[in-house]
Amino acid sequence: SRRMQPPRKPAWLGIDVVAVLIFCALGRRSHDEGLTLSGLATTAWPFLSGTALGWLLSRAWRNPTALWPAGVTVWVSTVLVGMLLREATSAGVAKRFILVASTVTAVFLLGWRAVSELVARRRSDS
Repeated sequence: SRRMQPPRKPAWLGIDVVAVLIFCALGRRSHDEGLTLSGLATTAWPFLSGTALGWLLSRAWRNPTALWPAGVTVWVSTVLVGMLLREATSAGVAKRFILVASTVTAVFLLGWRAVSELVARRRSDS
């Protein structure tokens, strides 16, 4: 049987981008803000800026599936920079929102990496 090839490294960044976009889309939907492209872009850009910075700080392209340092750095940067940029643009950063955003992005940005590490371990064990 033919084994699935893991995605190339730029695809891993794409997974983080999609994860952040899904988080933003879910947030917009839960607040009845609509899912227009411009609305999603307005909500997502602060968080995606943090995601990009996290990739640079952790040099995630070297080992993009690692929980540490890539995953944790990307996650913390996504939330921290996202909130700072939202605050700077008066977009709102209620404490409850910070908690929800931190939790959901942790599940998304760390979750796929944890699954990836489990799959890699299983492959190496077999």
